[in-house]
Amino acid sequence: MDRRKVLGLIICFLAAPAAAQVGTGETLVIDVAKTSSCGCCLAWTKRLEAAGFAPTTRDLWAGELIQHKLKLGVPEDAISCHTATIEGYVVEGHVPPEDIRRLLAERPDAVGLAVPGMPLGSPGMDQGDDREPYDVLLIRRDGSTEVFASYPGS
Repeated sequence: MDRRKVLGLIICFLAAPAAAQVGTGETLVIDVAKTSSCGCCLAWTKRLEAAGFAPTTRDLWAGELIQHKLKLGVPEDAISCHTATIEGYVVEGHVPPEDIRRLLAERPDAVGLAVPGMPLGSPGMDQGDDREPYDVLLIRRDGSTEVFASYPGS
């Protein structure tokens, strides 16, 4: 992870003072664990809401949040600023809502999805038309990852 992404994670953790309809019509709850006032975490939950999700949030201290991520099976190199759970899957970081829907539709034998770091232009990290390329990773149960979706930069 480069210095800028690490700095962004630190700022998100320390410096910042659900339900959805998926194909079948069933109501899904997504629980988002985050630090108390992280702006990008709040922006991501607003993006989920705009996409038809109604996330619940709970605030954890930064150290507690890291332990929560690791306990859920998020590999260290896939960590981002917030961690959600939905129907037994983990959603780590700025994962686009459409990828969460695809995960739930396909139901792979996996821990869940992750967007490591905080790539500019990912949901919740929007900065106009500027975007970094990034991958959404599928986290396998053995801790390995593979690309689930890719997004180009601007």
